[in-house]
Amino acid sequence: MEPISSWADTNYCQMKLREIFAKTVLTKTAISSFDYCINPYVGCGHGCRYCYASFIKRFTGHLEPWGEFIDVKVNAPYLLRKQLKRAKQGIVALSTVTDPYQPVEGKYQLTRKCLEALLDVQFSVNLLTRSPLCLRDVDLFKQFKRIEMGFSITTHDEEMKKIFEPHSPSIDSRVKALRALRRDKIPTYAFIGPMLPLDPKKLVDMLDGLIDEVLIDRMNYSNKVKAIYRKNKLGQYLEENYFHLVGTELKERFGEKGIAVTMCF
Repeated sequence: MEPISSWADTNYCQMKLREIFAKTVLTKTAISSFDYCINPYVGCGHGCRYCYASFIKRFTGHLEPWGEFIDVKVNAPYLLRKQLKRAKQGIVALSTVTDPYQPVEGKYQLTRKCLEALLDVQFSVNLLTRSPLCLRDVDLFKQFKRIEMGFSITTHDEEMKKIFEPHSPSIDSRVKALRALRRDKIPTYAFIGPMLPLDPKKLVDMLDGLIDEVLIDRMNYSNKVKAIYRKNKLGQYLEENYFHLVGTELKERFGEKGIAVTMCF
């Protein structure tokens, strides 16, 4: 596995980094299965080239390309403790438009501090990340009555990952992190979304025994994303049948392993 400290401290100082004071941090969400979401950061250092969350630039005024700016909500843990005093119990998603364990988390530890606040009142938590930095917080995970730790694993192929997720941790490091979480008896899942070019058998074999469930989603193509596919001669993966055929095969193969599957399309 890539050393957590070296990966987590990499390159955030080259981003446009701004410390801000948020007005709220615990937000009600319409996302199915969750009651609240927390996003300790605006923007994401992983800079995945297909990321739907880039839409937030329309509301934040950032002119930098997605993946080249981060706003750090330095008062997030303080705000969260205040909001939790009057919030009803519910399930909290961390995070919905940023990665809670992106590189700057290694310095600011906002996700960890928010988890400490949630632990004090035992709110249920669902985390989704691409980063093995989450292993830093296993001591907290073990104390929650209900917690799920998910990894976005969009392909088995490191070369594909480099094309579409150039600044994110390797697929191998994510799989190893899942294995470590499994050893510590933390409930785990994988989010195969969006489905990048992949081999269903290889991906299922890679995740066998490491997750309790899997969610599968397709790519929603913008013209910008289509251009990346075509530039890399991946046009066949733009076809509608790709998602239905490969999605169905993934569902069947995971089902054979006894892993619960949710299709999001």
